[in-house]
Amino acid sequence: MEGKEEDVRLGANKFPERQPIGTAAQTHEEKDYREPPPAPLFEPSELTSWSFYRAGIAEFMATFLFLYITILTVMGVKRAPNLCASVGIQGIAWAFGGMIFALVYCTAGISGGHINPAVTFGLFLARKLSLTRALFYMIMQCLGAMCGAGVVKGFQPHLYETLGGGANEVAPGYTKGDGLGAEIVGTFVLVYTVFSATDAKRSARDSHVPILAPLPIGFAVFLVHLATIPITGTGINPARSLGAAVIFNRDKAWDDMWIFWVGPFIGAALAALYHQVVIRAIPFHSK
Repeated sequence: MEGKEEDVRLGANKFPERQPIGTAAQTHEEKDYREPPPAPLFEPSELTSWSFYRAGIAEFMATFLFLYITILTVMGVKRAPNLCASVGIQGIAWAFGGMIFALVYCTAGISGGHINPAVTFGLFLARKLSLTRALFYMIMQCLGAMCGAGVVKGFQPHLYETLGGGANEVAPGYTKGDGLGAEIVGTFVLVYTVFSATDAKRSARDSHVPILAPLPIGFAVFLVHLATIPITGTGINPARSLGAAVIFNRDKAWDDMWIFWVGPFIGAALAALYHQVVIRAIPFHSK
């Protein structure tokens, strides 16, 4: 008990209730965390490192498993005579969010657990990884998504074709602008959560809170799916949309494909800008 009381006393002194606000908050001298240095734009030495390729393989496998489980879930809901006879939209959202939680947990220590080109793009803009690694991750993510969808089609070819193959499209009654807006905002929520959950300053400040970073990330994916499945089927992941479209290969899967690339990349860029400039005010830190 004495040790716990000492921890509480130290915590209260280190994090007082009255914190400086405004510009005073930026000049607070005590810093109990270390800001990671910006990643170089190009890192040729990565190409000779096994850890680089191991990380790419981890991204491939994670996206492969992600597409396999989630497409099967979507097909199961569409095959049911009504939503009450299946897991419904909530079940689809849980499948996507739950898989992201599990896969980010499994791969975070190897590749960072991106599993999404939009996440990779946002982290690249924030200088969290090099252009070399970002492009490699995106390629492996897209290949993994294609393979995941391909395995589903290989197991159930007839059902895959008749049930839509999990391909994204803007739902009837919504415009392409509606779909683009849903993808931008949905991806913003996801990427902003990724930045917040992995922030070095937050980790130091809230180190006493036993919350795994994959949990809020997976929960963000779950909530975004609840909101946007009726609009676009929820992309917020260009690899997921591309993989399903390539294997399904029907006109309706390609007609709106630009929405599922442009929207997530815009949302990721806005999230990176908001977190780095507004929340962290990194450009304004004194040298």
